[in-house]
Amino acid sequence: MFGIPGKQALTMTDAAAKQISALMGDGEKKGLRIGIKKGGCAGMEYTMDYVEDVDPNDEVIEYNGARVMIAPMAQMFLFGTEIDYKVSLLEAGFSFNNPNVTEACGCGESIKFADM
Repeated sequence: MFGIPGKQALTMTDAAAKQISALMGDGEKKGLRIGIKKGGCAGMEYTMDYVEDVDPNDEVIEYNGARVMIAPMAQMFLFGTEIDYKVSLLEAGFSFNNPNVTEACGCGESIKFADM
């Protein structure tokens, strides 16, 4: 929808692709839809939801068996983002390296973009 010809809106590391592929399971889920919603102390939060049907307006990114859909209203906020999956001693989860973020809260759960 807001794409740049020949350039994907986001990329994912091998670790993220492996985890997303595992979450997709036996094929019942078509992938993960990533979006943005208002909330959190910085103003916006990422959302991730299982997808059983692909919306024709979603941008679909596939890499190493993983499929990510970007919700239409989130596409302009996610250009250039890299999704990673990190495992540490105390936690495991997805992280977003998004060059469009201007601020993030201390807990890392919410983000802020430049005023548009």
